[in-house]
Amino acid sequence: MMLSGFEKIVEERIQKAQKDGVFENLPGSGKPLKFEDVNVPEDLRIAYKILKNANFLPPEIELRKQIQKTEDLLAGMKDTAERYKTIKKLNYLIFKLNSTRNTSAERDMPQYYLEKVCDALKSGD
Repeated sequence: MMLSGFEKIVEERIQKAQKDGVFENLPGSGKPLKFEDVNVPEDLRIAYKILKNANFLPPEIELRKQIQKTEDLLAGMKDTAERYKTIKKLNYLIFKLNSTRNTSAERDMPQYYLEKVCDALKSGD
């Protein structure tokens, strides 16, 4: 993994602090971390807990699960026509996921293209 200059400095400082024992005997040391309510406003905590207990997933996570299922389905397909339809569905799901996030295009999930699949089919992959 390639680190930027800033990341290298941060990593070096963390390693130095570890060697110097700065992280030893911190409050809560050795106990499990609680992430549930850290960034959730107090007035939303009960609602979020109810949604979590009901196995509700945010739309982005739900889309990612659908994308993974579709990719798994695609991996086992042999019929070119079915693969094409599944790739179209997969690209739609990826487009939908990318359009729901407010990030730059660099962080978008790449779509699948028929040429890539046809090349793989020709080579026997």
